[in-house]
Amino acid sequence: MARVVVDVMLKPEILDPQGQAVQRALPRLGFEGISDVRQGKRFELEVDGPVDEAALARIHDLAESFLANTVIEDFTVKVESEDVVAGAAK
Repeated sequence: MARVVVDVMLKPEILDPQGQAVQRALPRLGFEGISDVRQGKRFELEVDGPVDEAALARIHDLAESFLANTVIEDFTVKVESEDVVAGAAK
């Protein structure tokens, strides 16, 4: 098994009100020096079998058509772990 991670983020030109709310709250909570916060989503996919080019292409299509709204979001696909047992990398 392998773990493939799809990270989805708002495009830089899209306003991120949730990120802005977090950024404004940080100084009140004692966290100084953070100038910007962007909020996103992370999907961890457990894939049966090897993650070859065909599998990555299928996951890319999945991300593009289902996990991300490509009008306002960008996404990245990366293989995080080739061997996964009970949720922990070998």
